[in-house]
Amino acid sequence: MKYISTRGRMEPVGFLDAVMTGLAPDGGLLLPESLPSFAKASAGRPNSGKTLDDLRGLSYQELAFEVMSLFIDDIPAEDLKALIEKSYSTFRTPDVTPVISVNGFHVLELWHGPTLAFKDVALQFLGNLFEYVLEKRGGELNILGATSGDTGSAAIYGVHGKKNIRIFIMHPKGRTSPVQEKQMTSVLDDNVFNLAVEGTFDDCQHLMKSIFSDVAFKTEHSLGSVNSVNWARVLAQIVYYFYAAFRVQENTGALKVQFSVPTGNFGDIMAGYIAAQMGLPVKKLILATNENNILSRFFNTGVYSMGEVVPTISPSMDIQVASNFERYLYYRVGQDAVKLCEQMDSFAKNKTLTVNGTDDLFAAGEANTVQTLVMIKKCYETESYILDPHTAVGVAVAERFQSSEAPTICLATAHPAKFNEAIQQAIGTAAHHPALDKLANAETRCDTIANDEATVREYLIAKT
Repeated sequence: MKYISTRGRMEPVGFLDAVMTGLAPDGGLLLPESLPSFAKASAGRPNSGKTLDDLRGLSYQELAFEVMSLFIDDIPAEDLKALIEKSYSTFRTPDVTPVISVNGFHVLELWHGPTLAFKDVALQFLGNLFEYVLEKRGGELNILGATSGDTGSAAIYGVHGKKNIRIFIMHPKGRTSPVQEKQMTSVLDDNVFNLAVEGTFDDCQHLMKSIFSDVAFKTEHSLGSVNSVNWARVLAQIVYYFYAAFRVQENTGALKVQFSVPTGNFGDIMAGYIAAQMGLPVKKLILATNENNILSRFFNTGVYSMGEVVPTISPSMDIQVASNFERYLYYRVGQDAVKLCEQMDSFAKNKTLTVNGTDDLFAAGEANTVQTLVMIKKCYETESYILDPHTAVGVAVAERFQSSEAPTICLATAHPAKFNEAIQQAIGTAAHHPALDKLANAETRCDTIANDEATVREYLIAKT
């Protein structure tokens, strides 16, 4: 299995090189040359020789191996199994991502990892993968990441204390929840650096991408990425779409399912898109946004147009430029790298692009702050279940697209105690989790830094 850039200006590389590269040297995102399938084999598409029915009874770890091994041919099978076992041994439930019924929906709880957010599913694996590669190849890695909240702490927990790895995480100053910030900045290992950037998440993401586009600087300072521009992040997330669908089909007998995904950066729902292309029977992917609705507007109008970032009670979705959208756009333009580059150049210049036609796999909607708070209150009063505000966006939008033939699985992206200002506002009481409660008086370390690329570069040079 080889990996190519969406922009078509690099030679194909293997999986491990794709992981260590992160963002492609030409500024594009890496994708497999062809998508494997669990359906019948077809020309140019790798096939495991197994069907969906062969996978249904597997444990999460066994399923992860079957899915990931279709995309990975440069890690011995036993090593890959060991990496998967190590990565998910840190989760608080043997199911890793359990599915429960809430208010007529099936909620996929993705927050049972170390930092109580869905990012742990990918970043525990990626952290161990980085360590594995460095042990095999030698050298060091300096991870540069940008976070709107949960990626930062999940990435830090994935690599803190690991040899030959440093991690630099930029977050928008004052624009994450207090708990999210505390989770990141209370990790005091010598290899962890937190940077509070005076700007928005989009500013942080732009700084990261601009620095990575300087190939000479990236190489000289051994920079790597943990953001969802790294293909391994998307790959790890594909697994739970299969796992959840199988659990719901077992319980309902449904032939198809649909997923509601709260999203800002398009990474999580991109994993669902790949799962559907691999043969998972998905009726709809329901894309849910808050007031920062660039993605829902695109799927309803065909226009992808940047606006101003609006601070909301679901801050991890307060994004106007979705970094993974380029991967999806590559497929929408027929895997034509030239057309893709034209579209991305247009967006860079004009802050807008247009794609003709529709994609029937997607439905999309927006839930504003009032609707989100109403949904949190509704689920608490009817089911005694507390949704975090991001998950509540997904459930609120999912209500509009219910199907009698395809049960809806709502992705629960974080434990509600990470967003207690919103929870208090919605239901008048706080959510709690012991792992978060003990952070209240934790010592922290963080450097405030200007929204300036030269300043970030100087910081990296000084610390590496």
